[in-house]
Amino acid sequence: MTALQAIVLGLVQGATEFLPVSSSGHLILVPALFGWPDQGLAFDAAVHLGTVLALLIYFGGEIRSLATGILAGRPDDRRLAVAVALASIPTGVAGLVFQDAIETRLRSTTVVAVSTIVWALVLWWADRHAARNAPVGDLREVGLGRALVVGLAQALALVPGTSRSGITISAGLFTGLDRSTAARFAFFLGLPVTIAAGLLETRALAQVGVSGHDLGVLALGVGTSFIAGLAAIRFLVTYLRRRTLLVFVAYRIALGALLLWLARG
Repeated sequence: MTALQAIVLGLVQGATEFLPVSSSGHLILVPALFGWPDQGLAFDAAVHLGTVLALLIYFGGEIRSLATGILAGRPDDRRLAVAVALASIPTGVAGLVFQDAIETRLRSTTVVAVSTIVWALVLWWADRHAARNAPVGDLREVGLGRALVVGLAQALALVPGTSRSGITISAGLFTGLDRSTAARFAFFLGLPVTIAAGLLETRALAQVGVSGHDLGVLALGVGTSFIAGLAAIRFLVTYLRRRTLLVFVAYRIALGALLLWLARG
């Protein structure tokens, strides 16, 4: 992999990890457009570290406040921590049970394309639902019931093309969260999943080993995925305070259609 490929793929993966547009769809599309080979395990592990860092930086104050509140015995903080832990269980269980199918039979371009379009329509429906219902605008008002619904939805994101942020934001909107809070909870909920994935892939990377040249390229991937990820989180949370998700719905449908066209070739 060249430095240019690392920069481009790091930016694309870092951004699409958090925007509701299907990161797996872009991982197929971008290399196909440029004629690049698969980026491989080492690069996947590197960009996961970048996105983990982006989440930790963005939510650093929130995490410290939550930890302080738990130690101080504040009920709202303890309830939020339990809600995040509860909502993380379905994805962990589903990942263990269906790992082989996810990594083999579900990674085709056609599956990604169809999933991208189908969940775009669900995102559109959720966005319309949010416009008609009284929203909840505080993370500590999420509660265990809403958290479990969002957590179950997050497990569906193991199917390539779904978009973890897209499906969790949709679930949050259906349960009465406003758009910005749904996005913040989706990202907050992504912390355990993203950290776990980063640790597993880093362990695999350590077993494989990389050369000195590869380390430099991987460092570019980490840096660009961190920058793109942090920018994507800040952008989406701010954007959704005043705007709808329709632009992402339209983009996903166009992306899915393009992927179907590529699959025919």
